[in-house]
Amino acid sequence: MYPESDLLPLSALQHLAYCQRQCALIHLERVWEENLCTAEGRVQHEHVHDSGAASRRGVRVVCGLALRSFRLGLFGQADVVEFHGKGRDVRPFPVEHKRGRSKSHDADRIQLCAQAMCLEEMLGVGVPAGALFYATPRRREEVELTEALRAATAETAARLHELMAAGETPPARYDRKKCGLCSLKGRCLPAPDGREDRVARYLKRMLAEGEGE
Repeated sequence: MYPESDLLPLSALQHLAYCQRQCALIHLERVWEENLCTAEGRVQHEHVHDSGAASRRGVRVVCGLALRSFRLGLFGQADVVEFHGKGRDVRPFPVEHKRGRSKSHDADRIQLCAQAMCLEEMLGVGVPAGALFYATPRRREEVELTEALRAATAETAARLHELMAAGETPPARYDRKKCGLCSLKGRCLPAPDGREDRVARYLKRMLAEGEGE
């Protein structure tokens, strides 16, 4: 269990699961660059959070709900939480809004799972599933919150605390697909041809030769 003073932003899990250097640049070095994708995502989240609460067809819908988990050491906000059922049978169902389309990696699913685990700890009820709403197809992708996904989420939260405690930004590692979409590419400067690795090896070799003399 983490004390309240050590809670970290839940949104950082998505950054870390996507790229640990991106996470460190944003949350350690406070570096941020906006592009069309991040601007569209920000506007989308602001619109959802400003929607407040409503009821439809027996489902209570709450937007911008504050979350926290002392077990994971996280705090944040859920875009939307639907409360299905009544009384003791009520079941929360988190819905995270994203721009673009569904992705092959688990970064979005880990963020959603962390929201569900926060709700379980706060409300004392099980949250077996949630959904990701992607803006481009305007369609929900329901996500089963399996034990494997929960374990990956807890492990990512632990790595986030380790990263922040270490206070060091990992070196750049070029990934054509990920780096091409990242708004921080101009600040991160990943080398697409492995130049940073060659420079590191050269410096290491020169230091070794100097010590040999």
